Amino acid sequence: EMVKPEYQKPIDRATYNATIGFFDSLLRMLHPFMPFITEELWQHIGNRAEGESIMYASMPAAGEIDNELLAAMERAKEIVNGVRGVRAQRNIPNRELLTLLAINENIELADVISKLALLDKVGSTAEKDPAAASFLVGTTEFNIPLLNNIDVEAEKAKITKEIEYYEGFKKSVEKKLSNERFVSNAPASVVEGERKKLADADTKLATLRTTLAALS
Repeated sequence: EMVKPEYQKPIDRATYNATIGFFDSLLRMLHPFMPFITEELWQHIGNRAEGESIMYASMPAAGEIDNELLAAMERAKEIVNGVRGVRAQRNIPNRELLTLLAINENIELADVISKLALLDKVGSTAEKDPAAASFLVGTTEFNIPLLNNIDVEAEKAKITKEIEYYEGFKKSVEKKLSNERFVSNAPASVVEGERKKLADADTKLATLRTTLAALS
């Protein structure tokens, strides 16, 4: 996906050669396990001399492993998955380009993320947009402003319904915690679990109300 050119546009020669080189190495490594298909593919990705065979091609030499780059790529994949999750949740088609902002952090491999997640802007910001969709990768929060990509009235209705749900959920937990018999007789871990549910509901309600206010 990273090397695919734009629709109906040619791939540049440097990227093409590098991709064929990687493919050649992978085929040579796979050949002992998949001999026939690797031979067939290997013959077609380059100009081979008569009688030349992948059977006699040397195995790729191992090079140095860039662990920092590998970690950055894994993080980039998580960010792309986060953006795709927002698209799925909000029914935003791929043809609509989005903006991705990291809260107080620069984004590594921004070009790769931009291409794979179909973004028109990747950057950082110090302030969270309450109307934006957000997700976490590790401890970093990412925002995707959505006012130009969603039906605002439908989103407000959806958030209002969520607020009503969490308000009802909060009342049920408060009722349980106000029952002295439950608090006295239930295991401490169970009571603590209910208190955590109450705190989580308060946090969720605060976020939803802030988002609703930003959309109004």
